[in-house]
Amino acid sequence: MNEGGSMKELKCPKCGNVFTVDESDYAALLSQVKTSEFEMELTRRVHELEENQKARQQAEQARQAAEQKTAQAQIQLQLQTLQARLDQAEQQKQLAVAQVRQQATEAYMRKEQELAQAKTQWEAERKAAQEQIAYYKELKTRLSTKMVGETLEIHCSTQFNQLLRPLMPYAYFEKDNEVVEGTKGDFVFRDKSEDGVEYISIMFEMKNENDETATKHKNEDFLAKLDADRRKKGCEYAVLVSMLEPESELYNGGIVDMSHRFEKMYVIRPQFFIPLITLLCQTSKKSLDAKRELALVKAQQVDVTNFEDKLMTFKDAFGRNVRLANERFSDAIDEIDKTIAHLQKVRENLVKSGDNLNLADKKLQEVTIKRLTAGNPTMKAKFHEARGNDPEE
Repeated sequence: MNEGGSMKELKCPKCGNVFTVDESDYAALLSQVKTSEFEMELTRRVHELEENQKARQQAEQARQAAEQKTAQAQIQLQLQTLQARLDQAEQQKQLAVAQVRQQATEAYMRKEQELAQAKTQWEAERKAAQEQIAYYKELKTRLSTKMVGETLEIHCSTQFNQLLRPLMPYAYFEKDNEVVEGTKGDFVFRDKSEDGVEYISIMFEMKNENDETATKHKNEDFLAKLDADRRKKGCEYAVLVSMLEPESELYNGGIVDMSHRFEKMYVIRPQFFIPLITLLCQTSKKSLDAKRELALVKAQQVDVTNFEDKLMTFKDAFGRNVRLANERFSDAIDEIDKTIAHLQKVRENLVKSGDNLNLADKKLQEVTIKRLTAGNPTMKAKFHEARGNDPEE
C-alpha cells in the first residue's frame, strides 16, 4: 500500500488488484480490519483460554484420578496391613488361649498331684497317730500310773534328742530338778542364738494315767500349777503334753491354745511335741533382734544400777566417815577448847604466882637486919654481937 497526498492505494491480497481510496475510506477500512483482527484475535485467545482451561481441567481430573487411585491403593494397603495384624492377633490369641488351657491343665494336674500327695501324707499321719494312740493305750494297760508318766517323758526326751538336737546345738532341754516353793515342772527347754541371746524358753509338764486309775484327772487340773512353775522358773511359754481325756475331740484335734486361761500356755498330744517346739522357735526368732536390744538395754541398766549402787555405797561410806570425822573433830575442838581454858587458868595462876614471886622478891629485897630487929632488942643485940658491932649502930 502506497501513501500519497490524501489518497490511499490498497491491494487486494486475493486478486492482486490495486484500488485507490481516500483517507476517510482508508480509515474506515483500517478500522474494519483492526476490528476484525481484534475479534479474530479475541476469538483465538478465548479459544486458547478455553482450550487451556479444558486442558487444566483434564489435567486436574487426571491428577485427582491419579491421587484417588493412589489413595485407594494406600487404603487397600492399610486394609491389608490391618487385616494381617488382625490375623496375627487372632493367631496370638489362639496361641495364648492354647497356652492358658495347657497351663490350666498342667496346674490342675499338679494340684491333683498335690492333693493326692497331701491325702497320702494325711492318711500316713492319721495312721501313725492311730498307731501311736494304740501304742500308748497298750502301754497304759500294761504299766502303772508312774511308769506311764515316766515313759511319756522318755518318749519326749528321745524325740527331742533324735530330731531337734542336731538342729539346735545351743538348745537346753533337761529335767527340771530345781524345787522352788515346793514345786517343779517336768522339763525346761531353752534356746539361744549364736551370740548368746536367749530367744525362747518353755516349761513342759507331761501327764498321763493308766486306764485302771480310779480317779480320772482332767487337763485343766494341772494348768494353774504349770503356769506357776513357768513364772517361778522365768520361762516364756508353758506346754502341757498330755494323754489325759483320750476321748476329747478338742485335745485330739491338734494344738490347743489356752492363753485365754493362762498366758502363753498350750495343751498338746505327744505327736505335736516336736511341731510345737519348731513353731514356737520360728515365731520367737522373728523377735530376736528386739530381744537383743532388750538384753543390751537390760545390761546397760544393770551397769547403771551397779554404778549407782557403788556410788551410793561410796557416798554412804564417805558420809559416814565425814560424820565420824566431824564428830571426832568436834570432840577434838572441845578438848582443845577445854585444854585452852585449862591452860588459860594455869597461865593466869602462873601470872599471879609470878606477881606474887615478884612481890615476895621485892619484899625480900626490902628485908634488912635493921627492919627485922626493929622493936626486938634481944635479936638486935644478938646480931650486933655476932657482927661485933656496936648495938647502937
